[in-house]
Amino acid sequence: MPVRFTAPFQFALTVLVALFATGCAVNPVTGKQDVVLMTEVQEIQIGRSLHSEVLKEFGPYDNPKLAAYVGSVGERLAAASHRRDLVFHFHVLDSQDVNAFALPGGYIYITRGLLAHLNSEAELAGVLSHEIGHVTARHSVRQHSASTFAGILASVAAGAAGGMAGDVSGVIGTAIVRGYGREHELEADRLGAEYLARAGYDPAHMIDVVAVLKAQEEYERQRAREEEREPRIYHGVFSTHPDNERRQREVIDAARRFQGSTLMPDNREVYLAHLDGLVFGPGEKEGVVRGRDFYHRPLGIALRFPEGWRIENLPDRLRAHAPGQAAILQVTVEDQNRRISAAEYLAEGFGARNLEQRTDLVIPGGEGHAAVVSLDTPYGRRPVRVAAVILDKRIWLFLGATKADGLAAGHDRAFLDTAGGLRSLMSKEHALAEPNRLRLIRATQGTRISDLAERTPIPYHAVEILRLINGLYPSGEPVSGQLVKIVE
Repeated sequence: MPVRFTAPFQFALTVLVALFATGCAVNPVTGKQDVVLMTEVQEIQIGRSLHSEVLKEFGPYDNPKLAAYVGSVGERLAAASHRRDLVFHFHVLDSQDVNAFALPGGYIYITRGLLAHLNSEAELAGVLSHEIGHVTARHSVRQHSASTFAGILASVAAGAAGGMAGDVSGVIGTAIVRGYGREHELEADRLGAEYLARAGYDPAHMIDVVAVLKAQEEYERQRAREEEREPRIYHGVFSTHPDNERRQREVIDAARRFQGSTLMPDNREVYLAHLDGLVFGPGEKEGVVRGRDFYHRPLGIALRFPEGWRIENLPDRLRAHAPGQAAILQVTVEDQNRRISAAEYLAEGFGARNLEQRTDLVIPGGEGHAAVVSLDTPYGRRPVRVAAVILDKRIWLFLGATKADGLAAGHDRAFLDTAGGLRSLMSKEHALAEPNRLRLIRATQGTRISDLAERTPIPYHAVEILRLINGLYPSGEPVSGQLVKIVE
């Protein structure tokens, strides 16, 4: 009996034939054919386009000497890679997050937050080589092709031929946050170790990077539990399988066959010298927390939170937690684009009929209005204190909720006092708005992390953070003569 295909499946066969006829390319790493729907020229164009979006989102870190140093290490590794004809671009991003990632076409990024946690040039090379591996193996291209291919088949199954372009920006965005998945991360690990060896570094330094990232991940998970949020964890370099020492040894041993007779030193002190003065934690664009006070020089404001509250300074908002997570206060800001009052702003945002317990706030040089409205919160549906403050053509929105069923009077007073205390930054406070920076000291016989923590402006977990950035987590101490990072 002859086989008869319905129209959608006839279309599917046509698509499959076309894909295998025109969509195959030689993988630069394996030498085998990959089914890809993107040429190298298209790959580079996408990387170039997304690069501008990355810079818009994070911004480059303004330190040409550090950028040139990171670039020189990256170029050495790229020259030892499988795509020597590709021009790689290495960038340091102005972000406190611990992260590094790659875009198609040779764009490699590392944050100042991750640089602060590394302690040698060899460790930096380990991170960069892993990200170079993603580019040389064309992981973003292969994932985009796979997602597009799946979209084609889904369209065929639905009897439709549209929607086949795929969303490469979605693939890349996921990769930046979560990595490229187990198979591709493992391949990037293997390639990274190989490129380290080819460039003259001992591939065993990849294990040093693993130790740094595991310590940071352990600490971040602890903080996330305390703050009742998702942990922010770097995806790369063996991180998909934290308990995998056997595989790590296999990768390192396999890479040793590419080693030359002479090994590069780890260049610890050269690397650390480039970090002297590095902004640590939130930068000027995020504002600075000093004790219970928040200063933001670009926005020109100061804000005081209740005594004993933990302040979380995120890139797009401030969040403050009362002791025991009994209450939470969130602060956001946006430009004022229409000449409306603070009361009108709240009415438009929450509905005038929903607002209760309305009251004006006295703001020198501005105006404010507060009310109570029922909203969904981290504690469930609760009455929430909302306040809008208009100051210097910006609108600040305060949202405060308590764990208790009602709006606890003491916490409500704290919400109102915080919102009503928003004010313009005074000229004498500009120095307080300077971000914290890394500095270097030479340890002596009596240097202890606990003593250094007492003199640092780090507001919370100072001992753990100083140990983390010095490779001493969870309980190590510096040895005499060692360069130690401190925060001032």
